[in-house]
This record gives sequence, C-alpha cells and structure tokens, in this order.
Amino acid sequence: MPDHLPAPADLHQRLAVLRARLEHVGRGWAEGRYEDLIGVLVELLPPALDTERATVFVAEPGETPIWAKIGTGIRERQIEAPRAESVVGRTVTSGRPVVENRPSLSSGFHRETDSRTGFETRNLACVPIPSPSGQGVIGAVEVLNRRTGGFGEADVALLERVARQLGAAVESVLVNREIRAVGAGLDQEVQRLRSTYLGDVPLVAESPAMRSVIQMVRALATTPVNVLVQGENGTGKEVVARLLHDLSERRERPFVAVNCASIPETLMESEFFGFDRGAFTGAVASRGGRFEEAAGGTLFLDEIADLPLSIQPKFLRAIQEGEGTRLGSGQVRRYDFRVVSASNRDLRAAVARGSFREDLYYRLFAVEVRVPPLRERPEDVAELTRAFLVDTARRFGRPEPTVTPEVLSLFEAYPWPGNVRQLKREVERLVALTPAGEPLGLERCSEELRHWPGTPAVAEGDGLNLPRQVEALESELIRRALAASGGQRTRAAALLGITRQGLHKKLRRRQA
Repeated sequence: MPDHLPAPADLHQRLAVLRARLEHVGRGWAEGRYEDLIGVLVELLPPALDTERATVFVAEPGETPIWAKIGTGIRERQIEAPRAESVVGRTVTSGRPVVENRPSLSSGFHRETDSRTGFETRNLACVPIPSPSGQGVIGAVEVLNRRTGGFGEADVALLERVARQLGAAVESVLVNREIRAVGAGLDQEVQRLRSTYLGDVPLVAESPAMRSVIQMVRALATTPVNVLVQGENGTGKEVVARLLHDLSERRERPFVAVNCASIPETLMESEFFGFDRGAFTGAVASRGGRFEEAAGGTLFLDEIADLPLSIQPKFLRAIQEGEGTRLGSGQVRRYDFRVVSASNRDLRAAVARGSFREDLYYRLFAVEVRVPPLRERPEDVAELTRAFLVDTARRFGRPEPTVTPEVLSLFEAYPWPGNVRQLKREVERLVALTPAGEPLGLERCSEELRHWPGTPAVAEGDGLNLPRQVEALESELIRRALAASGGQRTRAAALLGITRQGLHKKLRRRQA
C-alpha cells in the first residue's frame, strides 16, 4: 500500500472515464437485438422439426436457477427448471443431449409443468447451449411434441447446430447484463469515493502530517478499538472516520454518522435507542434507533462533546454492555458496532468541568487520532486546490480552469482558519466569478484573502511607481516569511531581520 492515498481528483477522473467506456460498450452490446435473434430461432424451430413448441433456457453464471428465456406461448422466467429433477437441468449439468420419446412413463419436472400449464408433453429433445468463450454450458434449447414419431439423431444434430448459433446470442445477453451490473456497482463506488475523497472535505495526504494520520488509521482499522478523532472544524474528521471503517473488517456493514449537536436533548433517547409504536404521541409505527442501524458496522458520533449529560449513563451502558431497549418496550436488544467519535473541543477539559462523564470518556475511545489543521500541512494545499477545481468545474459544467502562481502561493501561505471547507468555498467563488478560459487571479479572491497582510499586491496603474512596488515587495517578503514559519510571527520576524513588534506594526498597517 502506498504511503498516502491516490490524488482524489485523479481517482475520480479515472473512475468517470471507466464508467463512460462501460456505457459505450453497453450501448454496442444492446441486449434487445440478441433477444430478437433468439426469438427468431425459437419461431423457426417448431416448423423445421415439426414440433409444437420450442424453448430457450438460460443458466446465468453463479446462479442455481435455470430460467426460460424465450419460448412458444410462455413469458420470460415463467418457468424455472431445477437442475436435479428436470431434463433441462440434466442437460445443462452434464453438457450432453437428452431425448425422451415416452416421457409419460417417467416422473419428473415435465409432469409438474404439464399439470400447472395444462399442456401435455408426449416427447421431447433437449441439447446444451455451449459458451463461445469457453465458459461451459450457458443454457439449453428444448423442443416438445414432435407430431410424427419421436426424435432421432438427425433432429439432435440439427438442434446442436442451432444451439451453437444461440450460444453467441445468449452469451451476449449475459455479458450485457454483467456490464450493466458492473456499471451500477461502479456508480456506487464513484458515489462512495466522491463522498469520502471528493465530498465536503476530501482526504489528501501529500504532507508528512497527513501521511502520519493515514498510517495510524491503517494500523487502527484492523483492530476493534474505539477511536476519537480530534481536530478543528473543517479538517476532515468524518472522512478519517469513514477511512477507518472502509479499511476494517466491518466495511460491508453500515457506517452510521450522527451529529450529536444537531439532536434536541428531548429526542436524543428515541434517536439512538429507537421506539415502539405508541411509546409517545405521534409514534404511529415502531422504529429502530441508530444503535440498531449500525449493526455489525461503525457508529460515528460527531461532536460528541455536545452529548447531553442526562443521556450519558444510558450511552455508557449501551456501549459497555452492548445492549439497550427501545422507548416503550421492555425487550432488551443486543448491539454490535464499533464506535468512532469526533470532537473539535478538549474532552478532558469537559470531564474536569463535569459536563462529560469520566467513565464514558474512557469507554468511548482508547486511541486518539488528531487531524492537523490546514495551516500545519501547506504541502496539501496545491493538491486540495486541484481536487476542488476538478470537482467544481464538473459541477458547474465548465472546463477545468488554471490557477495563477500568485493565487497558489497565497493559498499555500494563508492560515485558513476555516480549514479545508474554507478552501473549497474560495475555489468555488473563483470558478464562479472567473470567465471561462481565464486563469483564476488574485483580483477575484474574497476580501478575507485579499486583505490578509501576506497577500501580494495586485499590480495596478504605473508599474514604475516606486512606493507601490516597495510596498508590494515588502508584502511579498512578509508573506514568504509567514509561510516559511508556519504562521508563527516571532519566527517570521526573525527571518525578516526585524522585531516581532515591528512585524506586528507592518501587519496592522496593511489591515488598516
């Protein structure tokens, strides 16, 4: 596994291209035209062999049932032939023709079908449909009730020739269905990756700080330990939680995310534990809570510091004992989920203040993962910007724009108090305000960035104006010093060869 995840923009783009290619192939592999061919052959067989009926059965890979695809007087999938008790099943399983000229003397599936449909089977012949690509037997063609005598070797030979032609058509139908199934699965994967890597806060790990986070997540994902994800708003705590889930053995089970700050205290118990019908006014039907929804998966408790003190004892029991009851019910329900919590506040301080139970604090997590703010990982800014540009241009229906070096330098130096979400908003603003074909420039940045002391001056008027150029140069040097120091003003002042007070004055003058 690489040290960091693939660039989200590249990943999304590659999946989108693959999806488009699948759609193109699927259009070329139109199922209808092959069904028409099967239908024509089914119509021609009865008069060619002087029989009453002909049916083509399809045995889809990985499925036990053998379904009637097209037949005389029947609908698709009206008849399911069992593998063990039917002539069709024996033919598909053995790969050899079967002829029954006196089926009335033997019991079997044909007798059951006759009683259900009112049809009388007097004789039959069935041959396997071979896969042209070497995938074995993919179906069978069966003809019923030859009017003059029974079926002979010449009839079987003709049926086998027809079956070889049917093989290409049947396999094409199955391939078309497989393409559609793969395409649907790919759509789901694109949505999952978009929500995880190109959602509100994508996960980019070019910086050592984020690579360290991902390495820690990979180590924790394979253990059942509960985790607390700590970090400022907008840093991507939920994305880290989803990565923990996706890399764990619980990945096929639900990931249930709940923002504890968004639920009123009076609804907290019913939200998490659920309720039975009639438990309170308006409870017209029973509903399972979040603990039940997360069965076998991961329960993500965002803003856990906002969990009301009144509900915390019940939470502790539910997590510690793995059980609880719905409102209005005496039935104890068992829970099985992993807890991943997140907070932008110091939970230890909340425990000291008495607003968070100490026993719940120690039960909720054994390991803490700190997601660094964007100002501590400037190496990620360029890749995040690119990811947001691709996503925003796609959503806005525009070609992907370029970014001027000045904007990118500003982005890498700016401290981003709103973290990745603020960067996303800034990119969306620039794309929306910049005419198609023009690069994203400083003049269209928000006031927050344009008035930041480290922002280089936008060239205006006479380029030989010495005071203006001196001021621009000073702003650029201050910006570079702040970027090199990670926003630490004392260190930046030392790099500039001035005092911290002198730097503070220059910054205040530029804010005025």
